[in-house]
Amino acid sequence: MQGRYSRQELFSPVGKKGQKKLQEKHVLLIGAGALGTGNAEALVRAGVGRLTIIDRDYVEESNLQRQQLYSEEDARLAIPKAVAAKRRLTAINSAVRIHAEVIDASYAELLEWAKEADLIIDATDNYETRLMINDVAHQLGVPWIYGACTGSHGMVFVVLPGQTPCLRCLWEKGAVGSGHTCDTAGIISPAATHVISYQVTEAMKILVEDWQALNGRLIMFDLWKNMHKEINVGKVKRSTCPTCGESPVYPHLSSENLTKTAVLCGRDTVQIRPAKPGEVNLPALEQTFARQGYSVKRNPYMVTIHFSPHRLVVFYDGRVLVHGTNDEAEAKKYYARLFG
Repeated sequence: MQGRYSRQELFSPVGKKGQKKLQEKHVLLIGAGALGTGNAEALVRAGVGRLTIIDRDYVEESNLQRQQLYSEEDARLAIPKAVAAKRRLTAINSAVRIHAEVIDASYAELLEWAKEADLIIDATDNYETRLMINDVAHQLGVPWIYGACTGSHGMVFVVLPGQTPCLRCLWEKGAVGSGHTCDTAGIISPAATHVISYQVTEAMKILVEDWQALNGRLIMFDLWKNMHKEINVGKVKRSTCPTCGESPVYPHLSSENLTKTAVLCGRDTVQIRPAKPGEVNLPALEQTFARQGYSVKRNPYMVTIHFSPHRLVVFYDGRVLVHGTNDEAEAKKYYARLFG
C-alpha cells in the first residue's frame, strides 16, 4: 500500500519526514473506553509505529453508544476491551505493532511500560490513575495528554515535563476535575469525539516533533451550551509541586496515597477505602442513581445501590463495599462509576 498515507504526507506539517517519524514512535494508551478507542483508531490509521493499550474492563452494551471499536458480539461475550480493540485495530492496519494488556495498572506496571513510550495518552475514567500517570510521566520525562469528558463537556491539556504545569498543579487549583462520571452525569458521543480530535491532533504534533505547533493551553468546551475556552495556565505551575516542582517526590507512586482495596474473607466482597477519607453527600448520591432507575436505599450512615449482579454500599466517609465479587479490579471499576 504505497499510497496509504499519501494524503497525510501531502499535509506539509507532516510530510514524508514526519510520516517516517510517526512510524518510528511508540504510544502508550491508558484506557480503552470512548476516548481510548477513538485515539487508538485515529493513530493506527495515521500509521503510528507501535501502540500499547492498557485497560482493566470488558465490553458492555452501554459502551456501544460511544466506544467506536466494539460490536454487539463483543458486548454479548464480555470480551476484554483491550483484546477487542487490538483485534479490530489489527484488521484496520496490520503494519502497526499493537500490544494489549488486560490489567488494572499499578504504578510499577505503568513505569515499566512508559519507559519505552514516546508519548502517553490518558483515556481513563478516574483521577487517581491520571495522577499516577502524571507522576510516571514526570519521573521519566515523557510527554502526556490529559483528556476527560462527561455530559456535553470536555477538557484537554498537553503536559510537557519540565515545561508546563502538571495535572496536580491544575487539580489542586481546581482547574480540572468536576467529580462527575458518565454514570452520574451521562455523556453524548460528540463530547468524546471532540476531546479525541484535540488529543489526536496534539499527539501527532508531538510524534512528528512539531513542538512549536502545540496549543499550550487548557482547552475546555461544552457543546450543548455552545461554550469554548482556551486558558493560559502557565502561571499555575508551582515550584513546590510534589510532582513537577523543584524537589519532586511523586506522591502517587507511593502506595500510601492510593485507594486501598481488600477482599473480605468469606463474604464475596471487596472493600475500597479512598486514600484520603472525605464526607460523601449521601442524599445526592441516592437521588442521582434513583433517577436512573437503580434500586437505592439510604439510612443516615450509608447508601446501598444495586448494580446487578453487584450491590454497592457507600459510607459517608467514602468507604465502599462491593458485594458479589472477590475481584479487586472488578470492584474498582464500579467504584470509578461512583466517584471518577
